Amino acid sequence: MEDVHHMTCYAFTNQGSREVNEDSVAVARSPFGAFCVLADGLGGHGMGDAASQLVCRYLKEQFGKWQGTGMEEFLKESFEAAQVCLTLEQVRLKAQDRMKTTAVAVVTDGKQVQWAHVGDSRLYYFKDGSLVCRTLDHSVPQRLVAAGEISESEIRGHAKRNQLYRVMGKPWKKPAYALSAPINFEENQAFLLCSDGFWEYILEERMEELLRTSNTPREWVEAMAGEVAKNGAGKNMDNYTAVALFTNHSAPAAETD
Repeated sequence: MEDVHHMTCYAFTNQGSREVNEDSVAVARSPFGAFCVLADGLGGHGMGDAASQLVCRYLKEQFGKWQGTGMEEFLKESFEAAQVCLTLEQVRLKAQDRMKTTAVAVVTDGKQVQWAHVGDSRLYYFKDGSLVCRTLDHSVPQRLVAAGEISESEIRGHAKRNQLYRVMGKPWKKPAYALSAPINFEENQAFLLCSDGFWEYILEERMEELLRTSNTPREWVEAMAGEVAKNGAGKNMDNYTAVALFTNHSAPAAETD
């Protein structure tokens, strides 16, 4: 459990029905803020676990050097440098056709919050127990939603759900990540980062319901993970991973770091 500037976070991962857990996660704090990152290695391409571990480790290291100014520049530079780092490792290991991963990360300086993602690992942002927005997957079904060909609810379980057109480890002609606008850091915000193995088996309405009855990120994540395990039972579950970050949820102001 990390705690900085009225923030707490909790990370969870489970390999599901798979032999290898290709999801990775890292959380960090510093005097300047807090940072969470989650990556989901592409299993069909092999060495997904190595790719996701490298990206999470690298981004966490970059956060350790961050001085708390320019969150947008930090996210852009970190994602682009992680892509270069991963590409060099592919060359070193003669694995150019493998070692691919999604990534989603959130950073806060205690005044604002901003996030970036590539692939179909999601960030959900909740305020006062209600969903405000989520990242849009870089996947075939998400494009079909944008084109009006399927509904949002049809992404889950879609036959082409695992077809991603942007990931880390594929060559980038231009930066492949999507960057959010910064939002103000306020009380009663919750940020959920999760791999597709997690969000596939829990609906947003249920995330909200469980959030409203949870006092800590750990309570919330564990309640959701229980739901995911129940809904995915007998379905050859993928790895499922989540990280939750809470801002000051009714913590007394006197408990400032």
